[in-house]
Parts: sequence; structure tokens; C-alpha cells
Amino acid sequence: MPSINILIVEDELNLLQLTKKYLIRERYQVFTAHNGAEALQIFDNKAIDLIVLDLMLPDISGYEIGRRIRAYSDVPIIMLTARSEVQDKLEGFDSGADDYMTKPFSPKELLARIKVILKRNKKLLATSKYTHGNFEFCTESNSVYIESRPLSLTPGELDLLYYFILNRNITLTREQIIDRIWGFDYDGDIRTVDTRIKRLRRKLRDADINIETVRGIGYRLEEKS
Repeated sequence: MPSINILIVEDELNLLQLTKKYLIRERYQVFTAHNGAEALQIFDNKAIDLIVLDLMLPDISGYEIGRRIRAYSDVPIIMLTARSEVQDKLEGFDSGADDYMTKPFSPKELLARIKVILKRNKKLLATSKYTHGNFEFCTESNSVYIESRPLSLTPGELDLLYYFILNRNITLTREQIIDRIWGFDYDGDIRTVDTRIKRLRRKLRDADINIETVRGIGYRLEEKS
């Protein structure tokens, strides 16, 4: 079985070593970087499957690294920060994060979140294909197409979109969506869901499906006629 490569980007040496230790115990292949420039170099030269990314780095912010990587890759990103303000979390998700953890955190919880995210690629299951108009979602290959052109989505966006497809024309509450995205207790702000939906909507703007807002309740995927 091929190893899973995880890149830890963290300038606090003790925290980096502790995180690395826990991941190695789980038989992950671990790469480490102490700053943004080093992280980008490693990412461009190694087949990285997931990134654990600190936001407060000495040279390039984690937000900027996330945006740069998202310009050409859908690799899952878990952002770490000591800042717990809602706006920081919203900016983290908007710059490409699949998950967000506030320091101090439990290495065991980080491991749990890593496993949830990595599992997403393997469990977009059930029906092998969903199509409507110019839109196609192939679950066997985790591929999405609009007008036969591939659409680039992060693993979190794929999982969220698939959840909507399974429940198309059904209104989903923000609480239901949060439970689907994280898979365990979430103590953050519920508005992070709105940020995720906004980002996904932008990518689906030319598709014959649309995620509609149901005021005061949540969201619903509707098929355009």
C-alpha cells in the first residue's frame, strides 16, 4: 500500500516535532518546513497528499500559501493558528482551507481530522455518476465536469457537493452541513458554512445546477430546467 505524504508547515520547533511524532506513529510519511518558501519548494517537488499549515510564519502567511497552492492544486489543507477570531477562520476557509484548528490543540484531534479528510477521497460512493444538463459528477473518479470541461474542486468541496447531490431539492440546515463537513463536534462559528457555500457557488456558476439559499434555514441544491 503506497504511503500517504503529509507536509507540516510550522515555525514552532517543539510543536512541529510533536506533530511529526504522532503522524509517524500512524505510518504517514512526514515532510516538514519551517517557513513558507521552504513549504512551497517541498510541495512542488514531492507528491504531498495533505498539508498541516500554520498561518503565522516568518516570511509568507499561511493565507497566502493557501491561495498560491489552490491556484493549481486541490490538496487538502488543515490550517493551524493561535488566532480564534471568526474573521480569521472565514479568511482561512476562503484562502483554501479544508479544516481549521486553533492552538493549543490536541495531536489526537488533529489525527482524527486528518483521517476524516483523507477518507473523503475514498468514500464518494453510491451512484457512479450524476448528470443534469451540462453538469456531470463521476463518483468513481471524483471528477466533476461542466460542458465536458473538468472542474477543479478541493476534497472538502467534492464531499460537500456530493452531499447536496444526494439530497437534491431537499433543504439542508447549516447544522447538517457542518456535521457532514467535519464529522465530529464543531465549536466554531456557523458562518464558516456560508463561506464554503459561497466558494463552491462561484465554481458552479456556469453549471445547470445551483445551490439556493433558503432564508433562515440553510441551503438547497436545485436543478435548472
